[in-house]
Amino acid sequence: MLPFLAMACALAALTTAFDVNRVEQQSVQWTGGSFEWPCPTTKKLFVNSGQYLNKHIIATRAAIYKDEAILALPRFKSGVPVTVAKVSLKPRGCSATLTAFPCWSLQEEGTCSAFQNVVDLFLDPHDIVWFLDTGVVRTLEEPVYRCPPKVVAVNVKTGKVVKTIDLGGLVSQSSRLQYLVVDYSQDGRITVYVSDAASRAILVLDVNSGSSYRVILPTAVTTGAARRDVLYLALIRRSDGSSCLVFTYLSSSRMFTIRTEYLRKGSAAGKIHDLGSKSRSIVILGTDNGAALFFRNEASSQIYRWDSAHCFKPENFQLVYQGSECLLATHVIVDYKRGRMRVLESNFPDFIQGTVGCGANQALTIMQGYTSCDS
Repeated sequence: MLPFLAMACALAALTTAFDVNRVEQQSVQWTGGSFEWPCPTTKKLFVNSGQYLNKHIIATRAAIYKDEAILALPRFKSGVPVTVAKVSLKPRGCSATLTAFPCWSLQEEGTCSAFQNVVDLFLDPHDIVWFLDTGVVRTLEEPVYRCPPKVVAVNVKTGKVVKTIDLGGLVSQSSRLQYLVVDYSQDGRITVYVSDAASRAILVLDVNSGSSYRVILPTAVTTGAARRDVLYLALIRRSDGSSCLVFTYLSSSRMFTIRTEYLRKGSAAGKIHDLGSKSRSIVILGTDNGAALFFRNEASSQIYRWDSAHCFKPENFQLVYQGSECLLATHVIVDYKRGRMRVLESNFPDFIQGTVGCGANQALTIMQGYTSCDS
């Protein structure tokens, strides 16, 4: 229980009522990716070689540590010089500047000891940020296999890589790794869970022992899904110290959960619980690191909160954020220092269609209505 005691005060406060009529916003905004370069010559080399195309850069996932947000910048297209960056939550000027995290040398495409294509990240209670690197770049153009997929753990205070887990032996050519979460059991053991949408599986990585395996999910989890599109994962923590994974395919008509203790034992047979039906396709955005799950309906900017202590039914969904019609959320993250949730949003559909002009509009906005017990 010790890793989670520091969270208790903030988590309790995050359950307070929300007023959707409040319009006050505190937002960090930027367009494309304006970087802090090592020197002007480096920038010129990247621009001239086509390795830097501002309109091809977009942040889709984030983790917040003190006054900075660490961002995943997937290499969906060519011209993305950095796939992990950080941005100050106290920017100067009207547009924020991104900085390579932890350094430029870990961003080199084609160098397997470096990041290739980071699609998700997770900050744990011990200030270690875990990255999911698929190893395949330019996934929206002509995909290029650079390196085996891996999970990389970095100490957010020092910027040092503390763990690298090669996933090459757990995947096939058809695998599509999409999301990861990291869980600490009550005895301190660390387990990483990664979704593989194409193979209908969850990868389970026991960090302490070094063992890893795949848990194949039953065909029921694809109920109503025309294809295996996006397999969302979210980690829910119970008040008794136990935890579970909530998961669903984007186009599936059902939501599911499984206790993490069963996954750690290597079998999901008969252990998966059907939470209920979805009236629409939903996008899971994140949790409050407790029992609350945040989500939105596909193509909708409204964000809802569901307390997993209650049944998964519309009457238990609370509207907590009314976004702009132009932006859609891709992640909801805890900002502990400010006792708030933040929303990472962008014009992602325009980015996919290649109609963003100079670059994608992105923002990290405070979700008003939750107050920290420290404030």
